[in-house]
Amino acid sequence: MSVIYILITISIIVAIFFLYAFIKAVKSGQYDDDYTPSVRMLFDDEIKKPNKNQIKTIEEKQV
Repeated sequence: MSVIYILITISIIVAIFFLYAFIKAVKSGQYDDDYTPSVRMLFDDEIKKPNKNQIKTIEEKQV
């Protein structure tokens, strides 16, 4: 039974260490993404080619 207490204590210590490392990484800007938004704006408005059914529908509406 004492082994369970030791394992729980060790797991809590490890969890606290990982939480500290995560918070430190977030505060230092490790997960900031400065590149993707600038590239995303270039590819947002991709030109889509209409298929044959859409072309027929557009031509019928124009007539």
